[in-house]
This record gives sequence, structure tokens and C-alpha cells, in this order.
Amino acid sequence: MLHGRLRQGLAALGLALDPESVTRLLDYLALLGKWNRIYNLTAIGEPERMVTHHLLDSLAVLGELERAVPDLRYIADIGSGAGLPGIPLAVARSRWEMSLVEPSHKKASFLRQAVLELGLPNVTVVEQRAERWHPVQRCDAAISRAFSDLADFCRAAGHLVGPSGRLVAMKGVHPYEELSQLPPGWAVERVAPVLVPELDAERHLVIIRMT
Repeated sequence: MLHGRLRQGLAALGLALDPESVTRLLDYLALLGKWNRIYNLTAIGEPERMVTHHLLDSLAVLGELERAVPDLRYIADIGSGAGLPGIPLAVARSRWEMSLVEPSHKKASFLRQAVLELGLPNVTVVEQRAERWHPVQRCDAAISRAFSDLADFCRAAGHLVGPSGRLVAMKGVHPYEELSQLPPGWAVERVAPVLVPELDAERHLVIIRMT
């Protein structure tokens, strides 16, 4: 049932993932469900809703993300939490080098176990606040769906991307007020509506660049 639901959602998004990647995504949900019973990693625990609200919600940004950063290779998921959107994106795009940045020891422990059990050599867990992380290789993009405020996101993760890099924020409704409050040196490049299959809610992707 979950396999069919995921396959339908991927088809609606125009994503052709190989069977191994589809299995890996479902294994991730199973692992998340197992840990969630003890560690409360996500408020959504029903497997069917997790397919839509976690997997498809994360993967729905792929097209806009690749258009915003065509040569994307190094990407960081800021405030990764349970690994969203980082793990689904890393499964779908194995050529990307994904850093899951998460300061909570409990959540970082889950992420390390998930990376190990799922066999994700392109994923690294960074147990640290984004503000304190200074990678050797600056990122092509830093993405987050956990930051509630765009200005805070710029201040926390802005140093992680190079001049041609992008900050990418996953939002619900169009964040009109937040867009007017970006700190100096940053500007909105595009706000793109995102359609998530079987999800009756607004989603937007905010792409921010240096000025």
C-alpha cells in the first residue's frame, strides 16, 4: 500500500527513481516510525501521511532546486531534525553531497543510525548549530524547512554558501511579511509555488541570493 502510494506520488511529480531508491525511502519511513515511538521525532506518525507529508513534501522541491542551482553538488539541510528534507533528497540524488546539520544530540543520533542502516555514503551528519559550523567546502545550497523566520535563516546559514550559492527555504503560505525583513546583503530571487501530490495545503519555495 505504501509502495503504491509513493509510486503514484513520484509519478505525479515526474520523478523516475530506481526500485532501490524507492525501497530505501520506505525503509527510511519504517526506521523513522520505529524511533518516533520513543524519541518523538515528528508529530506525524501514520505511515500513509508520512509518505505525503514527509517524502513527497521533501521531493516536490527537486525541480525548483535544480533550476535555481544547476550545478548543485554540495548541499546542507539546516536544522535537519528527522532528516527532512535532506535524506529524501540525498536518496533521490546520490551525486549530491548532503550534510545534515542538527544540534540536538537525540536527533543527530537518529540521523547517524539512518545513514548507516540505509547505506547513504553521500550523507554526513553534523551535530552542531549552523552558526558554528564552518565546512572546508562551502555549499552550493543550504535548504531548510525547519526555520520559522527567513531573516534568522540568512543569519544562521548565510556563511555556508559561496557568492553563487543559494539559501532555499521551504514554506507553507506565501511569506509576504518575512520577505520584506531580510538582513542586508540578501535578496529574494524567486518564490515558487510547490505542488505536493495528495496534500491539500499551500507550499512555497523561497530562493534567496547574495546581493
